[in-house]
Amino acid sequence: MASIVMRVRLTSGDHTDVTFTDDGARNEAEAIEAAVTALSSESGVLRCSHGDREIVLFARGVTSIEVAPRGAIL
Repeated sequence: MASIVMRVRLTSGDHTDVTFTDDGARNEAEAIEAAVTALSSESGVLRCSHGDREIVLFARGVTSIEVAPRGAIL
């Protein structure tokens, strides 16, 4: 299981920082690949968390992601 922190920029121009955990990933690189793969299709969705809230990101609302430690901070 691997977790990554991402800064997600939305189509509205706003951004939010979320945590994505992939139970099948052995390391952060695999978790990043899973997130990018999920968001690369128009119908893709990604379950994340923001603090104690569960967030579902829909690919059509996301314009870009940055992976910590470069951008996202929770």
